[in-house]
Amino acid sequence: MSRTTKNYSSQSHLKGVAVLLLALLAIAPLSGCGPEKGAETETLRVGLALYTQDDTFISTIVQDLERIAQEEELARDIKINLSVADGRSNQTTQLEQVDRLITWGCDVLCVNIVDRTAAAVLIDKAEEAGVPLIFFNRQPVAEDMERWDQLYYVGARAEEGGILQGQLVLKAWLSDRERLDKNGDGILQYVMLEGEPGHQDALLRTEYSIQVLSEAGVELEKLGSDTGNWKRGPAATKMGQWLEEFGDQIEAVIANNDDMALGAIDAYGQTDWELPLVVGVDATAPALQAVAEGTLYGTVLNDAEGIARAMLDLTLALSGVEDSGDTVELTGDHYVWLSYQKVTKENLADFQME
Repeated sequence: MSRTTKNYSSQSHLKGVAVLLLALLAIAPLSGCGPEKGAETETLRVGLALYTQDDTFISTIVQDLERIAQEEELARDIKINLSVADGRSNQTTQLEQVDRLITWGCDVLCVNIVDRTAAAVLIDKAEEAGVPLIFFNRQPVAEDMERWDQLYYVGARAEEGGILQGQLVLKAWLSDRERLDKNGDGILQYVMLEGEPGHQDALLRTEYSIQVLSEAGVELEKLGSDTGNWKRGPAATKMGQWLEEFGDQIEAVIANNDDMALGAIDAYGQTDWELPLVVGVDATAPALQAVAEGTLYGTVLNDAEGIARAMLDLTLALSGVEDSGDTVELTGDHYVWLSYQKVTKENLADFQME
């Protein structure tokens, strides 16, 4: 039987060691698991628990997942029921929602966890019910991922996003230093808009973006750093405060995600000052539009479509719907990694929807 490795990224190839899921498919489903088989079509129930739907990137993943699920329904003559729960950034709420999804009889749980320190509780619930658990976009610690053999994580390595973002800033600084260096002191004065406090992506994107610049010999002066909590509004408010404090001294705004980068741009729109260099992460549709308009210098693709596709293919394989001749590419038995990609005006056409 021929074996194929699927490319889950919409723009890039996965990295890692391909591991067949045939052994998983051979495991007899526990009570409440496995798709329902009616006279004509099978029904697969997928529970989708989000940290919040009030997040542009997360809502994009959900939209992509719904669209891809509809495509798979037509291609496979199955019914895929997605039940989406909005945790509203409250871990207690999300745990209650997961209980309801398990009671509903979901075949697979996909969880974008509110607080990754609570992963063990979620894992215990899923294991007790015998429901495979796929975490996405918010990565539990490695120790938790080893608690059960039916645990998976789909996402990108946060440090890679930080590295690529740092490279965007470095390229701009080296190629257009005379314009960007407003005071001519040879030092890049910047502010950092960070995501949720303690969030792994926020910590690593912040660390590695600055590390790239430092290792390249760029002199840096951090004027300010604070959380925008991934959101456009709070980021605009914080940026407004910095503008009152620093005025036109800011030469670069480095944001852990696009929504916060756009918030910074919004704040500048309330002033007469020229926009400095602004970069984000995610390559959301509004961010791509800002790149096209020239207000956002660049962003880093966090592949929402690739994450959605990988989750669904993994879900189909775990539930026994996926063709056993297919494989899902895993690293270390638990991880599906997608690659980030830099986006600027130069390659924008490769990432815009037709």
